[in-house]
Amino acid sequence: MANYDDLKKKAKDALGTIADVSVEAYKLAEEKARILAKRAKLNTEITREKGLVRRLKSEIGNKYYELHKDDAEEAFATDCASITDALARIDAKKREIEELKTTGGAACDCGDDCCDDVADDADAGDVKADASADADGTQGGSGF
Repeated sequence: MANYDDLKKKAKDALGTIADVSVEAYKLAEEKARILAKRAKLNTEITREKGLVRRLKSEIGNKYYELHKDDAEEAFATDCASITDALARIDAKKREIEELKTTGGAACDCGDDCCDDVADDADAGDVKADASADADGTQGGSGF
């Protein structure tokens, strides 16, 4: 019987050791999971803040352009002129599209209104609409 009691004690000690190791492993895994979750949360917050900074910089640029497009400081004069030129080209292309629509120069002769959507798609990325982002920052685009 001493052999059985000895074996029983050794088994009980081994199970106790396994339980202790399991508890330590669980605590270590729990701590690592907590750290990973905190890092993910912080990275998400950083991304959100970077988006805010990007949107605000874009708004500053848009405001500067609108206020100083004709009298920009030397460092911005070339960029402002490029924006003005690009906007003029956009307007010219929009006028050309309107001209094609009114003169019957549709892309196909199906008689349907399907080709009118092509011109309207160009308005979807309108630079001037992008320049005035919503107050909550949901509308994208750099405005340039």
